[in-house]
Amino acid sequence: MDNNRDNNVTSGATGAAQTATGLVGNTVGGLTNTVGGVVGALGRGLGETTTGATGGVGKPVGDGLSNIGSGVESGAADVSQGVKDAGNWKKA
Repeated sequence: MDNNRDNNVTSGATGAAQTATGLVGNTVGGLTNTVGGVVGALGRGLGETTTGATGGVGKPVGDGLSNIGSGVESGAADVSQGVKDAGNWKKA
């Protein structure tokens, strides 16, 4: 094979690999983001419910639940972005 043809084959294979990994990365990243959002909302909802049902006595527990939910959501968003970036072959 001549060099030009070798480059085209390599470029085509690389492009196909990038497309495939991008699709997988975006899918997994999107699912991770969704799960993180659901867990975050659940934690905040449980926290607000705990605080509302117990008043000032349960506020520290309610705040803790809310903070845990928000932390999980934030962490999942970071993981999701990392997976998407890796799938798209981006460097950190």
